[in-house]
Amino acid sequence: MKEKFELVKEYLQEMEIEIVDEDTEDELVVVEDEENGIKNLIIDCEAPILVLEQVIMKVTQGSEKFFRRLLQMNRELVHGAFALDDTGEILLFRDTLQLDNLDRNELEGSIHSLSLALSEYGAELLEYSA
Repeated sequence: MKEKFELVKEYLQEMEIEIVDEDTEDELVVVEDEENGIKNLIIDCEAPILVLEQVIMKVTQGSEKFFRRLLQMNRELVHGAFALDDTGEILLFRDTLQLDNLDRNELEGSIHSLSLALSEYGAELLEYSA
């Protein structure tokens, strides 16, 4: 799986996305593209999938209105989805891709989807933040 991890890093470098931290043993990187709203995006090779996950914000006790709105936002996302962590207190953006046939366009599409979601829904999401 090491070769897939190296391929992911190569794609990120080609896309000029900065790798700010790396754990070669766990085959994950943390990347940033602050110009596009991406900060501490974790990209993790967990065979057979690649997991992309970024913390968006801490949420207060969510209301039915908030959760309904998140589902509506998810419907509009091209790749990935908004999700809650196990505690239900942290809103994440999460996407998964197959590692076996991963290409640069797929990875780039997922990252751009996150950037687009943040630009489109960021202000609205902040209204619900803790």
